[in-house]
Amino acid sequence: MDWLQSLVLGVAQGLTEFLPVSSTAHLRVLPALLGWPDPGAAWSAVIQLGTLAAVLLYFARDVGRILAAFFQGVFAGHPFRDEHSRLGWILILGTAPIAAAGLLFEDAIESTLRSLWVVAAALAGFALLLLLSELVASRHRNLREVTWLDGLMVGAFQALALIPGASRSGVTLSGGFFLGFARSDAARFSFLLSIPAVGLSGAYELWKLLRGELGPFDPTPVLLGGAAAFGSGLLAIAGLMRLLRSHSTAAFIVYRLLLALTIGGLLLGGVLQP
Repeated sequence: MDWLQSLVLGVAQGLTEFLPVSSTAHLRVLPALLGWPDPGAAWSAVIQLGTLAAVLLYFARDVGRILAAFFQGVFAGHPFRDEHSRLGWILILGTAPIAAAGLLFEDAIESTLRSLWVVAAALAGFALLLLLSELVASRHRNLREVTWLDGLMVGAFQALALIPGASRSGVTLSGGFFLGFARSDAARFSFLLSIPAVGLSGAYELWKLLRGELGPFDPTPVLLGGAAAFGSGLLAIAGLMRLLRSHSTAAFIVYRLLLALTIGGLLLGGVLQP
């Protein structure tokens, strides 16, 4: 990939990683429309390290409190002594489903499931899931009330994000809404839960790149794309958190459905190839 492709796709990655619209879908469709090569799941995962940095910066206070309480609790022999230390363990538990599914279905994720037909179907199907979660949500719970079962269930929803077009943000928001969390609290939990998942995925793919398992590795476009993803990711996080304090995800649901129909139409018309 050249620097322009990396810059454009890095911005797209950062903007769409945290909005419930599927970054993978956009990173599949944009290159196809522009005649660029598919960056691949591995490149996308490494670029996510830029968006990971954006989450860590935006939620630095939360992350600091969780880490401090987590290690203090471990060393003191009381690992679950307060809400912050307990939340740290819940985030680890919530990461287990996507880690297991990622290892089990790695080959399919990086090949078969990247079909644009799969992307279009996932965009539409998970848009309807998000709509259903909005309709049934009670929104009476906050993050202080999160339980081990909540972590496991939202983590199971997060595992669905391995399907291109599903959107990690979208499925975890859906899970939080189904469990009765307020929109802003569901979003905050979604972002915190993304930290270990994105970190592990990006580190694993970076390790494979450095070992040469994915072919020749030029660090320049990856670093450029990561920096672009970091900047646009910060904007996306701030914008979504502000939006969800007073609005629903209706605009994203409509966007996903329109994008799914557009991709389907372009595939049927031969403009795009699966």
